Amino acid sequence: MRPDAETLLKEAEKARLNSYAPYSGFTVGAALLAGDGRLFTGCNMENAAFTPGICAERAAVYKAVSEGVRDFECIAIAGGRKNEPADSPCPPCGVCRQVLREFCDPGTFTVIIRDSAGKPSERTLGELLPESFGPDNL
Repeated sequence: MRPDAETLLKEAEKARLNSYAPYSGFTVGAALLAGDGRLFTGCNMENAAFTPGICAERAAVYKAVSEGVRDFECIAIAGGRKNEPADSPCPPCGVCRQVLREFCDPGTFTVIIRDSAGKPSERTLGELLPESFGPDNL
C-alpha cells in the first residue's frame, strides 16, 4: 500500500535538511517511491561552478537507478528558502521532469507537491510534461 501524500511530503522535508545550497539558499528534498515499496530520497546540491549541481529529484532517481531500481510509482518534492517551512509549491524543473520521463510512465507516475495553501497536490507526470519525448520515441 502506498503511503499517503502527506507522509511522502514529510519524507521529502526530512531529505531537504541535508541540502547543500550556500549560493541560492533554496533547499529542496525529494522522496521517490519505487514500485517495490522502497523509498529513495535526495536533496539539492549546489556547486560554485553552478552546472555541476544537481536537483533533489535527480539525486533520488540516480540513487535508485544506481542500486538497480527502475520502476517508480511517485515522487514527493518539498522546497523553499533555507530555515523556512516547505509549505508552498515546489514543482520539478524541466530537466527533472525529463529525467523522470526516462523511467516513469507519464500517464500513471504521480508528482506530489504542496499547493499554495500548503496542502498536498498530486499531478501525473504527463500533466506536468505534456507531449513528452521518451524512450518509446526512439
